[in-house]
Amino acid sequence: MNLPFFIARKYFLSRKKRSFINFISIISMLGVGTGLSALIIILSVFNGLEDLNRQIFKSFDPDLKVSAETVKSFLPDSSLLKAISHVEGVDFFTQVYQDKALAKNEKAQSIVEVKGVDSTFSRNAEFRKSLAGGEMSVHIGSRPAAFIGAAVYNSLQLSVNDFFKPLEILYPKNQKLNVLNPEENINRAVLEVSGVFILEQHYDNFVYLPIEVMEELNDYPGRRTALEVTLKPGADVRKARNEIRKMLPEGLVVRDRDEQNASLLKAIRIEKLFIFIGLFFVVGIAAFNIFYALSMLVLDKKDDIFTLSAMGADKGLIRKIFFTEGFIISGVGIVLGLVSGLAVCWLQVRFGLVGLGMDHAITSAYPVRVMSSDVLFSVAGILVITLLASFIPATRAANYMLNEQR
Repeated sequence: MNLPFFIARKYFLSRKKRSFINFISIISMLGVGTGLSALIIILSVFNGLEDLNRQIFKSFDPDLKVSAETVKSFLPDSSLLKAISHVEGVDFFTQVYQDKALAKNEKAQSIVEVKGVDSTFSRNAEFRKSLAGGEMSVHIGSRPAAFIGAAVYNSLQLSVNDFFKPLEILYPKNQKLNVLNPEENINRAVLEVSGVFILEQHYDNFVYLPIEVMEELNDYPGRRTALEVTLKPGADVRKARNEIRKMLPEGLVVRDRDEQNASLLKAIRIEKLFIFIGLFFVVGIAAFNIFYALSMLVLDKKDDIFTLSAMGADKGLIRKIFFTEGFIISGVGIVLGLVSGLAVCWLQVRFGLVGLGMDHAITSAYPVRVMSSDVLFSVAGILVITLLASFIPATRAANYMLNEQR
């Protein structure tokens, strides 16, 4: 057996004459384990939240989105539309005009995000999964209709396919303000509700209606805020994006799903980074406990150091013994942290112990995804910190032997 490890293990397991040192060692061990467990759990939750947001994006946002870079809307020509439809991997695209408007009925009113879409809207299979009632369509027979989010449906107390409870959309006219007759400043559209969707609170205030109705409201016939491109299953998103990018005129850009939500994903990653740094300070405190525990152990084992020196032990062996002692304390803490952190993550995935506390969410419990890279970086970082904390006491123990020899 390796001699430094054998002696260090004896020191770690022995309780004779050093109960307080044992207590500090246990506290250090638990501190390292708790810090690692917290790192694994919290980083895994952030990974899960990122996956959850991507799942929401997949339901609501298109694979690729063509929009104006600096202005609100643009006027696509027929040659561009035809070229996009012939790009390899493109299944279909939806012409969109999106803006805010006022939705109301006899009882209430609400500011909503209104989105005019063409007939291809109903082909969106991912969005169809969020259907909660009625039909995913902006028509009832030949009549234009509104497909609305649950927040609008509930706040305005609407009903699906109810001719007597229509939804009224009010949108300001594109003209000079008429102060004498305010009613002349507003375009109106009255629509039945064809269906309701429940996705996530941020998206449940959307109202979908036919693009023709939206053009009547905004007085901008032919103008679009976006072309939402849906790709075929298994299509190469990057290749299709690059193909479309080449054919776009100046002022238009194409973004994939992550680029459409870059600010939110960036915020999640930055928050994850700061949590990682913050918890490492906690582990640093545990490393100070290891430093103090080893320092006291060195003082307690002065006689042993001198005895080993008399038996022929050199400075390097003494340093290795106490360095190994620190490694054992941190190693046991790391094993405890790994077991407890991964166990909590598994229980959350399996049983959903902690809920989100949100109505109409895609999942009722906090999502969790353990990434091996997070675990490896956490373990490596903790090992480096704790072993650095062991270096000074181990060097001090070796110096005692050197002083004795002098």
